[in-house]
Amino acid sequence: MNDGPRVRTMGFELPTGTDPVSVRKRIEAMEQLLERSFVIPGTNVPVGLDSIVGLIPVVGDLIAAAMGSYLIWEAKNLGLPKWKLVRMAGNIALDTAVGAVPVLGDALDFVYRSNTRNLRIVKKHLDKHHPHTRVIEG
Repeated sequence: MNDGPRVRTMGFELPTGTDPVSVRKRIEAMEQLLERSFVIPGTNVPVGLDSIVGLIPVVGDLIAAAMGSYLIWEAKNLGLPKWKLVRMAGNIALDTAVGAVPVLGDALDFVYRSNTRNLRIVKKHLDKHHPHTRVIEG
């Protein structure tokens, strides 16, 4: 199946189409980059750019919020209801507010993963309204 044009980034290809399958692949890749792209050596704990950038006081949390907002933008383009978009924005706002607290906020950033929560919201919508996008994960 041809998903349309693709962009090769960091060793893997991302589809550039606006169809639900392409959008799902992009938001899954963004969530992985933001929440689970690295493993802390010796702990097997996954972390991503959200946690790493969040270590920079205030500015880092704002950058992480901007990157997380990409998932909301993609969700809006998919036609998610406004209440789901507001819920997603609330997840990012809470993550940003908690992350702004020095030390404690950085520690909680490893536990409260707003982008993973937002991906779950989008996947649930896609599974219901676009079941052909569902991927069996093994």
